[in-house]
Amino acid sequence: MKIGLKWIVSFSIITLVAIGGLFWSPINEFPNTGEFLSEDHIVGSDVAWILAAAGLVLLMTPGLSFFYGGMVGKKNVISTMLQSFIALGVISILWVVIGFSLSFGDSLGFTINGEHYGIIGNPLSYPFFSRVGVQPHKMMASTIPFVLFALFQMKFAVITPALITGSFAERVRFISYLLFMVLFSLFIYTPLCHMVWHPEGLLNKYFGVKDFAGGTVVHMSAGFAALAGAIVVGNRKNPHHEPSNIPFVMLGTGMLWFGWFGFNAGSALSANATAATAFGTTTIASASAMMTWIFFDRINGRSVSALGACIGAVVGLVAITPGCGFVSIPESLFIGFISAIVSNLMVNWKKLKKIDDTLDVFACHGVGGIMGMILTAIFAHGENASLLHGGIGVFAHHMMALVLVSAFAFFGSLLLYKITNRIITLRVSEESENKGLDLSQHEECINW
Repeated sequence: MKIGLKWIVSFSIITLVAIGGLFWSPINEFPNTGEFLSEDHIVGSDVAWILAAAGLVLLMTPGLSFFYGGMVGKKNVISTMLQSFIALGVISILWVVIGFSLSFGDSLGFTINGEHYGIIGNPLSYPFFSRVGVQPHKMMASTIPFVLFALFQMKFAVITPALITGSFAERVRFISYLLFMVLFSLFIYTPLCHMVWHPEGLLNKYFGVKDFAGGTVVHMSAGFAALAGAIVVGNRKNPHHEPSNIPFVMLGTGMLWFGWFGFNAGSALSANATAATAFGTTTIASASAMMTWIFFDRINGRSVSALGACIGAVVGLVAITPGCGFVSIPESLFIGFISAIVSNLMVNWKKLKKIDDTLDVFACHGVGGIMGMILTAIFAHGENASLLHGGIGVFAHHMMALVLVSAFAFFGSLLLYKITNRIITLRVSEESENKGLDLSQHEECINW
């Protein structure tokens, strides 16, 4: 088999990264600089819960691989599942080397009237997890070791590019996807993460955006990147296929739903009442959306299907994510209900169907994230916290931020796809597409 230059370069990069890790000082050589608290501030119950939550969020990525893998045709199951699974390797390493620094490092941005607003983190703040030790951080996670906070956030960074893969399933070269995944994480995910979740971030500090667990950072960014990817890569030669394995989809949905408790309730960063609320709103919104989806399908002349139930459940999970710690359980019933209807309409919208978003990533994750952001700005509890609680200005800021995030994620991803395609052609050949990516890209197949 011919070994192309791109694979030699890829191996050289991982070699340099691995060797580079030897030259970074251990974290215990870095003194307390004033931004960290002593280990006496660590709360054992919080540590136990976030350790568990981080494991739950990690489980979501294999869950997503089953969810997507069961939906595609029989010739592309392995390749589709691997596109999700490989993010555990690529993004974990990228996060340690530079991703965490760009997301949560010292804010780089601009100052207005003496107030600093961050756009992205300083890449020299925590390279190779230097200064990421066991002391809690004063501003970001004051009761758990900072290294645990960093690892918990890493799982969010892992699943985000994996979500995008459903839009261009069955027609993208594996090596091109790896390159795009790295570029997306560096130039789309990390600045959004910093702007929304860092205390000095622009969307957090100036716009007051409420995103409890990733509706904006994860789902909107992935949804709009998926839409851009479907446009750039183009339609499949044979867009009609039957899902290869519905039980895979159901298994993946169960793993996602289970893991989502860590995703949402874990984002309280503590074993407290807010985590309990997020736990409750998460499951009720998903249940509401699942039932709404299948009933809405039926009254529109479509069958009640296991696939529809699974998609509906995931849409509910997506929609409640930004507001899960800010709204009540009764309100989460409505959030799941209305988000399922809007997303269902988008999935079946004929104009959107002209764009070959293979697994309807934008209609589910993008639209679900948008609905979640809007509904959080309407229902979030607290004085002047949302439209229904006196926060008209907060609602207006959310709508402005929604437009900015949508434009940034879509057009930024569009540019990154173009750059990726110039470096390594994105799309497989027609012959490879007909053969199936399992064989043409990986020389593996499932004997069904």
